[in-house]
Amino acid sequence: MNADEVLSSLNTGRSRVFDWLADNTPTETIANLLAAMGNTAGGRVVIGIFGQHGKILGVREPAVMIERVLQASLNITPPMILPLPKVVMVNEKSVIVVDIPEGMPGIYAINGRFLGRKEGQNTPLSPHDLHRLLIERGVMHFETNVPDGATLDDINWVKARAYANQVMGGTNADAEQLLLRRGCLARVKDVLKPTHAGILLFGNDPQRFIRNAEITAVRFAGNAMSDQFSRQDLTGTLPDQITGAETFLRDHMRKQVSLGKTMARNEAYEYPLEAARELLVNAVAHRDYSIIGDGVRLYLFANRLEVTSPGELPGPVTIDNIKDARFSRNPVIVQVLADMGFIERLGYGIDRVFALMAETQLPAPEFTEIAGVVRAKLQRAEIDSETPIPPALETVALLVEARYQGVSLNTRQEAAILFLTRDGNPRITNSNLQSLYPEVHPETIRRDLSDLVTKDLFEKHGQKRGSYYILKTESASLPIA
Repeated sequence: MNADEVLSSLNTGRSRVFDWLADNTPTETIANLLAAMGNTAGGRVVIGIFGQHGKILGVREPAVMIERVLQASLNITPPMILPLPKVVMVNEKSVIVVDIPEGMPGIYAINGRFLGRKEGQNTPLSPHDLHRLLIERGVMHFETNVPDGATLDDINWVKARAYANQVMGGTNADAEQLLLRRGCLARVKDVLKPTHAGILLFGNDPQRFIRNAEITAVRFAGNAMSDQFSRQDLTGTLPDQITGAETFLRDHMRKQVSLGKTMARNEAYEYPLEAARELLVNAVAHRDYSIIGDGVRLYLFANRLEVTSPGELPGPVTIDNIKDARFSRNPVIVQVLADMGFIERLGYGIDRVFALMAETQLPAPEFTEIAGVVRAKLQRAEIDSETPIPPALETVALLVEARYQGVSLNTRQEAAILFLTRDGNPRITNSNLQSLYPEVHPETIRRDLSDLVTKDLFEKHGQKRGSYYILKTESASLPIA
């Protein structure tokens, strides 16, 4: 921090992350401010500034003041380890700049009092805020608490035994003892009971005990939320939710599908499937399950994919170090999901997401933390509907975005539209689309084509086995470059 930055901050005034103190401030007051910032979002303190209006008086003995700051940081419980304070000359006066990094690892107290920062002031942490901070910093784990009223009957022992056999490499593994060792069960007055992690991973009805422990998956037709969407609410155990969300991604992520006059297809997802999956698994594994008002959200827009997870980044993880940091709010959940093959235990996959996006020449993933949630975003280039589409680059996604913006279509419907726009393909039948998607049930194929008639994009001709579909006249006349 230089003199201009100090002056600029002083003009802005005191805030949650910036404050100042006079040269004669008692050591305990310094410690209170350091602890409060450490318990919040970090910040910066300038010493040598007097009064509410921030008059620059400087410090008489900079070296002595630095020693006092370091002593104040050591008087905190636990001791706060800070970067060495710096001397900055402002208006020919020496001031001391103290930086408190964001994402400090501890919960800091002065004489048994826990302080935080709010609107430029130190304020006592409420029991609720302290509880949240204990979970955020990994001092206390919500996942290892026992839900009220939960018993062993609330565990799905078929799933638990299958997990135990997978981990132990046998067919008669002791599921109860493995879940106890993993932290999915706990002894309460000599009685085994499931923990929150056990309920989330193996429960018969996890949402009975942890509300909003679910994934809301939505595909919107355009670039913003609208009333044109496909939605699925995924509940059950975390492994079931992840599997269901992966199916949703496969069904709703647009594919770049190249079709010739034959029914052969060559396709690739609009984003690397593994990258989208890694973001999803990370959100499920590391979200704050003590927050009951929100769940994981998987939103697919025309131009981006967003995964939103309740809770702030845990422990020392920040937006700047998220690619390389390794810290888990839910170590039990992470371990079990790793055992099941959903997640790499020693590498949580974020660096892999960056690599996958780079390999496919897509923008790097973006991460933001705002209003108590963490959001990950994958993006691709905007499509200009006025720009001709070269035949070599013609794909389902490009065609639909350029000609059918705002219409909610699944990937099978998009493939049907593209097929009919190619020379020599004036009509499409159920069996034509079925040959493109042999893994899809015939009734689903029939509904896909009927839905295109309902959306006024297709016309149906003939009856029963002799029926076929063509593009509506106004759709058929759309130019294809």
